[in-house]
Amino acid sequence: MLTYERFLKYVSFDTESDGSSNTVPTTMKQKDLGAYLVEEMKALGIADAFMDELGYVYGTIPASEGYEDKTVLGLIAHMDTSPACSGKDIKARVVHYEGGDILLNEEKNIVMSPADYPSMNKYVGQDLIVTDGTTLLGGDDKAGIAEIISTAEYFLTHPEVKHGTIKIGFTPDEEVGRGANHFDVKNFGADLAYTVDGGELGEISYENFNAASAVVTIHGRSVHPGSAKDIMISAVDLAMELHSMLPKNEHPAYTEGREGFTHLDNLKADIETAVMDYIIRDHDKAKFEQKKARMEKIVAYLNEKYSPACSIELDLKDSYYNMLEQIKPHMELITKAEEAFRAHGVEPVSLPVRGGTDGARLSYMGLPCPNLCTGGHNCHGRFEYVSIDSMNKIVDILVTLVQSFAK
Repeated sequence: MLTYERFLKYVSFDTESDGSSNTVPTTMKQKDLGAYLVEEMKALGIADAFMDELGYVYGTIPASEGYEDKTVLGLIAHMDTSPACSGKDIKARVVHYEGGDILLNEEKNIVMSPADYPSMNKYVGQDLIVTDGTTLLGGDDKAGIAEIISTAEYFLTHPEVKHGTIKIGFTPDEEVGRGANHFDVKNFGADLAYTVDGGELGEISYENFNAASAVVTIHGRSVHPGSAKDIMISAVDLAMELHSMLPKNEHPAYTEGREGFTHLDNLKADIETAVMDYIIRDHDKAKFEQKKARMEKIVAYLNEKYSPACSIELDLKDSYYNMLEQIKPHMELITKAEEAFRAHGVEPVSLPVRGGTDGARLSYMGLPCPNLCTGGHNCHGRFEYVSIDSMNKIVDILVTLVQSFAK
């Protein structure tokens, strides 16, 4: 089966994860794709393929004879799609792109234009997989899954091509930050690994944000507004006061590259209670700690200012850390990836991830794991698209990369 045909099959599964759920996985429908992948892997010859009770899929391609002592390399992707946009009833199709606008949905007049998405201009003359403009596509990360399975198929059908042991892993719930929570690093058994969960062809990522969540709960004092003088303390007003004490220039809309931010992601408030959900991000660990300390200082100041009439609680938790510190002792992961890209005429680009990946968490769990591209663009939205040419090239690159660890 061709890589893009696999991808089209995978996106037919609705695997949207749910950050409000406490189950593992957060949506049981992710297991439907997991079960399908296990059967596909077994049909290809991955005899030990299985899905555990939590929805994690694992499998092994044994080393070529005489190569058992080589690096055990892992290839990892995630099965879920982002809850930011519907992943149900995806109507994907292949378009031969000749430039200009793409009419995604004639009935609803939904158009994808290079005026809005200039990256499209790079793909004139290529075949693109697009949506009908009403759902996301699921290239993040079903393109990565398709590329890994096609890489596995290559080695299984070309036994003359020598390689070390290859470990394959597919996770649920990456999009809601839980993909690595129950990943069995010890039994997975890889020495080093890559997630295949990036964007444009050529991207290699081994830096990401240090990340924390900050939930601020404000308890105000409510009374009828007609008799509120010197009595009412509005939790809504306190929420606005707290937020105004944060630097305006550190909003995500004003930052890029390695610049961090403190972002109010959600606010639910009335006079009595306000709950503010913040995310704190920075590539630099010292600046990350400063941002967290600032939030603590603001909350302490407001508590002192308004006590005992009201109170403010801060639940501050680290989420993940910059994988760079864990990758530095294993820079062969980067040099080998760069060599594999160049071997196929692709100039690698190392970009700091303005987010996190399963690989960041796994790196701190003892499995150094940078991130490679999938060939996708505009993830998490209805204008998502994937280049078939890029997907095919990535499979070639992965085949070369796996072989490089057996030399």
